[in-house]
Amino acid sequence: MKTELNVIAHIRTDFTSKFGIPRQSGLVDELEATIIFEPEYRNPESLRGIEEYSHLWILWQFSECVDKEWTPTVRPPRLGGNKRMGVFATRSPFRPNPIGLSCVKLLGIEKTEKYGCVIRVSGADLLDGTPIYDIKPYLPYVDSHPEASNGFALDEKEGRLDVEIPDELIKIIPLKKQAALKAVLAQDPRPGYQNIPDRVYGIEFTGFDVRFKVENKLLTVIEIKNI
Repeated sequence: MKTELNVIAHIRTDFTSKFGIPRQSGLVDELEATIIFEPEYRNPESLRGIEEYSHLWILWQFSECVDKEWTPTVRPPRLGGNKRMGVFATRSPFRPNPIGLSCVKLLGIEKTEKYGCVIRVSGADLLDGTPIYDIKPYLPYVDSHPEASNGFALDEKEGRLDVEIPDELIKIIPLKKQAALKAVLAQDPRPGYQNIPDRVYGIEFTGFDVRFKVENKLLTVIEIKNI
């Protein structure tokens, strides 16, 4: 018997387009997001005890890829975009079932008048409005494996680029979002196979269009404007 998956919630994040979203959850701790439950799942009893955990697993839908076909192999950007690997050896969104998995830090439960109890988290790597299928507690004694190998994935968390944002531009961004923007840019949002110093890139972040260039290890923001 085939079981239908129900969307229990959606997440609100600072990203309205996929370009610039961290490639993995937990890379940018400064990013904060809010999980808002669908009306039928807003019973506060369903969250009883969740505040005792520091981190959560989120199972979610690659909603932008639902209608896309999958292939047995994909081209991971971090391998230059020209080497194929098996889809199950990657975290590509183009999968037989468009399901994503992220580990986030629990910041707290907030009771709101409009949405009931919502979950505040940090470190999410999701597009704004992403549908969520399930939420489970992260258990370090079984979920953490420090000895595990990374395969061809990067073995690093800290930002790889130095970020320079002129004072007259950074002040356009709300103060509480400035550190998150710098951390996102430090992760180098560009495709792994692109290194063109004169090219201007742009990400949409918390309602702003942020334009930048990268030369060597320095990312310089050249324009920030409202979307």
